[in-house]
Amino acid sequence: GAMLVLPAPPPPPPSLLNSNMPHSFGTRARTRDMFSKKFRKHGPIKLSQYLMNVKVGDYVDIFADPSIHKGMPYKHYHGRTGIVFNLTKTSVGVRVNKPVNGRIIEKRIHVRIEHIRKSKCQSEILSRKVSNEAAKAEAAKTGVKVNLKRTPKMPKEGYLLFPGGEGAELTTIQPLPFSDLL
Repeated sequence: GAMLVLPAPPPPPPSLLNSNMPHSFGTRARTRDMFSKKFRKHGPIKLSQYLMNVKVGDYVDIFADPSIHKGMPYKHYHGRTGIVFNLTKTSVGVRVNKPVNGRIIEKRIHVRIEHIRKSKCQSEILSRKVSNEAAKAEAAKTGVKVNLKRTPKMPKEGYLLFPGGEGAELTTIQPLPFSDLL
């Protein structure tokens, strides 16, 4: 029989022949989007950022400002929330939890004030605390039991949907009785 002869595959491009696949693991590796200013957020930093009122024990979000290279946090901490443990002339010491091999380590890092934002993670809790205390005081005054627990959003109530329009009536459709097609 005749033997099928296939053409030889083309040689690989010269760049792949002797390359060791360069790969970088620098401190800012893969931060092209993370460490770039957001759209329409370029320009000088507002003075209020430097005058931000931060106290020890406050919750803060670490959000690196790419235009300030000094005192910048490492990329892992970008977007993390921590608690302030120290204040220096220009910087803020923050305690951040970091998962490492199945355990959580509390890391203490110092970050310049430009890379810090006040966290809103406690605002809902604090507002709920105020309203709960007010409701408790009201309940103590009136003697009515009050439920302070949050409830999940319940399913909607069922309802009957009637046909709209003038003289509209419901029609019941019956399936055709089975008949052998002979």
